[in-house]
Amino acid sequence: MTFVEVEAGVHLYAQDVGGPDAPPVVLIAGFGMSHPVWDGEVGALLEAGRRAVCIDLRGTGRSDKPATGYELERLSADVATACEALAINQATFVGWSFGGQIAFHLAATRPELVGKLVLLATTAVRASRSDAFPFRDPAEPVLAALQGAERKNRLRARRRTIAGAFATEPPDEDALNFLLGVQLEMPSWAAIACYETYLTTDLLGEIDRVTQPVLQLAGDSDPVTPVEALNWLQSRLANARTELLPGCGHYPMFEAPAELRRALLDFA
Repeated sequence: MTFVEVEAGVHLYAQDVGGPDAPPVVLIAGFGMSHPVWDGEVGALLEAGRRAVCIDLRGTGRSDKPATGYELERLSADVATACEALAINQATFVGWSFGGQIAFHLAATRPELVGKLVLLATTAVRASRSDAFPFRDPAEPVLAALQGAERKNRLRARRRTIAGAFATEPPDEDALNFLLGVQLEMPSWAAIACYETYLTTDLLGEIDRVTQPVLQLAGDSDPVTPVEALNWLQSRLANARTELLPGCGHYPMFEAPAELRRALLDFA
């Protein structure tokens, strides 16, 4: 197991498999999720001769869960520090959902580290509506509802939120239970802080700084990621394309695993 100290007393866990000389792919999971969600993708990358590095953000998985440090800039700096400690000089980054915001920020601020960028089921630059970004709902009511539900009944709130992002109703029960178990490793104080980061972060000003090749990959039935927002962002990025996964919601690794792995390998 690999643990990296990213600031005094705070360590991140990195699942690092594959030869050190193999081309690295860094995977950053969505809200509250961690390295187990990438199991199938890691296997596919290893078979293709890649090095797969899954970094658990602070507050998730096997990483430390401090009281503070959940702002986007801090989370992004954590990942960069972990990569430096693992001697990753440049990699393909895959950011899923909330992880896509972090990966996008790294592409803009640490371009030497991010050679290619996969934005998986994410609008990346914002998760709420603004005057300049006319997609999704306004942040304030959604944030109040999510934080309130987390404080009232964490288990019920997490289950409802996860279930609502599948393309099908009811969702696959095994996948739902697995995802819930992974996400419940994130404590309430980290979730409440990360909800605010997720919904209030604005990276619109960073779009022009992302010049790397970008693949936007999302389900065509994802209730969290509007296709119109993907098209909007693609038109503003220097080198981007979008691929939609038919009949897929917010969990491509469970709803369209073969298509996801094919797209990742083709791009990386």
